[in-house]
Amino acid sequence: MKLIDVYPSDDAKMAGYQLMVASEIFRGRYLNSFEKAEAVAPGRVNEYRIDLHGNDYAFLKGHRIMVQVQSTWFPLYDRNPQKFVPNIFLAQANDFQVASQRIYRSSRYPSRVSVSVAMNKR
Repeated sequence: MKLIDVYPSDDAKMAGYQLMVASEIFRGRYLNSFEKAEAVAPGRVNEYRIDLHGNDYAFLKGHRIMVQVQSTWFPLYDRNPQKFVPNIFLAQANDFQVASQRIYRSSRYPSRVSVSVAMNKR
């Protein structure tokens, strides 16, 4: 997951620039337990709580907050085959497949980002 500061479109030098301010990697195979990896059932709604750890950052007036969720971050992190295999480091070429991630945002399945807000009187 990435938390991103999106600069306003009227910024003369940085219009639309996306600055990553926090990130965290969490493998879905450990959703229920870090001791026993298991497959994530397709088509099922699961709750993920991603802690971006303590971070002091000021989103300036006019900037937007963007959240990106993705299932791989290669080449910065090892490849994710998108298919459950006992050991991803031993995944074969045919284990790698295309995957789509779905974020729900309804009254039944609400999504949210929680941040602490401190007002600056400058």
